[in-house]
Amino acid sequence: MEQYYYNHMNKAQQAAYHSILSGVKNLADEFQIPALEGEELYNVFFQMRLDHPEIFWVSSYKYRYYKDSPNLIFIPEYLFDKKKICEHQKAMTARVEKLIRPAQKLSEWEKEKYVHDFICENIRYDKLKKSYSHEIIGPLGQGVGVCEGIAKAVKVLLDALGVWCVIAICGNNPEKGIKYRHTWNIVKIGGTYYHLDATFDNTLGKDRETSEIRYDYFNLDDSQIFRDHEPLIAPAPHCGDHEHFYYKEKKLSFTKKEDVYKRSLQAAKKGRILIFHWRGGYLTKEVLKELLELIRKAGDEKDKTAMVSINWPQAVIRVQYTDMQVQESVTIEEANEEEQYDKAIILFEGLPRDYEDARNNFRE
Repeated sequence: MEQYYYNHMNKAQQAAYHSILSGVKNLADEFQIPALEGEELYNVFFQMRLDHPEIFWVSSYKYRYYKDSPNLIFIPEYLFDKKKICEHQKAMTARVEKLIRPAQKLSEWEKEKYVHDFICENIRYDKLKKSYSHEIIGPLGQGVGVCEGIAKAVKVLLDALGVWCVIAICGNNPEKGIKYRHTWNIVKIGGTYYHLDATFDNTLGKDRETSEIRYDYFNLDDSQIFRDHEPLIAPAPHCGDHEHFYYKEKKLSFTKKEDVYKRSLQAAKKGRILIFHWRGGYLTKEVLKELLELIRKAGDEKDKTAMVSINWPQAVIRVQYTDMQVQESVTIEEANEEEQYDKAIILFEGLPRDYEDARNNFRE
C-alpha cells in the first residue's frame, strides 16, 4: 500500500526513512543513516512506523553523532530478542491471514465494517498502556491495545484486504485536560476519504451488558471528527464527504422529530435498543429536551421507562426501554478512552446547557 507519510517528506528525510526501514527489517543492531536534527529524526522514525505498522518489534532508538559527519549511527531498541521477534512475525502473519480470509470477497465498505467490528468485538482498551499495546501485537496477539495499537491493527488488516488506509494523529491539549495524543484512521472508500475511529466506537460499546457495536465514528468528515478530536499534527487527506456516515447509510440519521418518535415507539414495543443520529440542526438543550419528551412519550404508551445516553459532540442518542420501575435518566457519554470521566446521570429536568457544561459540571 502507499507509504503516505514517506511521500510527504523531503529527500533527506526519505533517505533516513529508507535506511531505518531497511535496518529494522533486517534486525540490525546499529546502522548508518543520514544525519537529521533530533525532532526531525523522531518524526521520521514515528511516521515510518505509521506507514509500516507491521513492524511491531521496534519501539524506540538511540543514536551516536560525530561532529561534522553527514551521517549518524542509529541504534534501534527492540521489544523482544531476535529469536522472539521471528516467532512473533510468523504468528502475526498467520493471524492476519486468518482474520482477513472471510472478508476477501466483500466490497470496500463491507471490508471496512468487518475490520471495525472485529476491533469492537474483540479488543479491550489497555488502561495500563503496556509497551506492546502501542503495536499490532497488542490488539492482534493479546486482545488489548491503546489507540495507537488499534489504529495500526486497523491499517494492517485493511492493507491486507486492499483497502487504502492511513493512520491519523492529533496532538494533546492540556488546557482541555487532554494529556495524550490520539490516533485513528482515514480510509478511502469508493475514491472518497473518511475518518474512522474504531477506538472511540470500541469505548462506547464496551460499557453495555448487551455489548452492541457503535458506529458513531464510522466514516465521518472533517467537520464531524474535529468536534471532539484535536487538530492533526501530521499531514492527512481532506475528508469532505458526509453522505456515507454509517447512521445516514442505515437511515438512522433523523432530521424530523416525528421520525424520532416513530422509531422510539417501535423500540419500546419490540424491546429493542435504538441508536440514532440527529442532524435536524444543532443539538441544543432546547432541541434535546423536545427529543427526550418524544422518547418519554413513546415509552409511556408502552408502559416502559427510557434510559437515554448521548454522545453529545456527534449528536448520537442511544435509547433503551425497560420495564423496571426506575427513574428516567440521561447519560452523557465520553468516547475518549484516555481521558474518560465518570459518566453523569442527569435528570430530564436538569439538562446541561451544552456539551461543555455537561463535561465541566460532572468531572470528578
